[in-house]
Amino acid sequence: MKISNADRARVLVQALPYIQKYTGKTIVVKYGGNAMVNECLKKAVMSDIVLMQLVGINVVLVHGGGPEISSMLKKVGKESRFVRGMRVTDGETIEIVQMVLAGKVNKDLVQLLERHNGRAIGLCGLDGGMLMAEKLSGAEDLGYVGEITEVHTDIITDATANGYVPVIATVAGGSGGEVYNINADIAASRIAAELGAEKLILMTDVRGLLRDKDDEETIIPVVNVSEVPKLQNQGIISGGMIPKVDCCVEAVRRGVGRAHMIDGRIPHSILIELFSDEGIGTMFC
Repeated sequence: MKISNADRARVLVQALPYIQKYTGKTIVVKYGGNAMVNECLKKAVMSDIVLMQLVGINVVLVHGGGPEISSMLKKVGKESRFVRGMRVTDGETIEIVQMVLAGKVNKDLVQLLERHNGRAIGLCGLDGGMLMAEKLSGAEDLGYVGEITEVHTDIITDATANGYVPVIATVAGGSGGEVYNINADIAASRIAAELGAEKLILMTDVRGLLRDKDDEETIIPVVNVSEVPKLQNQGIISGGMIPKVDCCVEAVRRGVGRAHMIDGRIPHSILIELFSDEGIGTMFC
């Protein structure tokens, strides 16, 4: 489709006040889902992040890598097992998690950003003691799955101050030298709070929070955190949506300006959310 020069000008004019608003601010993006697998979507996300960086936004990219971990476990003949959506992580598995997340996936993303003319540096929660954790307690032993106890952001702010996008893999250290696997949504939420971020953006494979989970046209564009218990009681927030909404609520309550759940299956969904009047997905405030 050919876009006229007038249409291009209108888009830029609409984006200008948002660019002015977010310049110099910190935005944490949790990257995952289909946008991390589909090659066209990956390129769109990288372009979005580079553009944000160029207009003066401090972008922090937090990523998971579940499919890659499962693939590597399969190669070594180890079956993936999940409880309540969390990977059971024994001693052998945590070594593979660390290798895949902090190694291959992290460095692939750094290289991809650099190929799009961005400046990026790969980090994980072990670097600079960024993420400290203890074993997650619960009815079932999940092994080396951790719960964050401390977040130290000096290494992140040093990176952004020097013009780099920190690309963060979510493994954390324990007080006794253990390594823990951390849910990427939770890690992004805590990092955003400790940074005093303007926004937390969770990229998902759904349009946002829907009143009817089978009808994408029933998206709820804005949710006040005080409304969440009511929406849970009504069954609107249920299943796998509960932990994602909890991360958004926790971020806002800890001081993040706004938290957004957006559809990573839509190309350039980050830019649509940030720089347009309509926005996209569901905003928690």
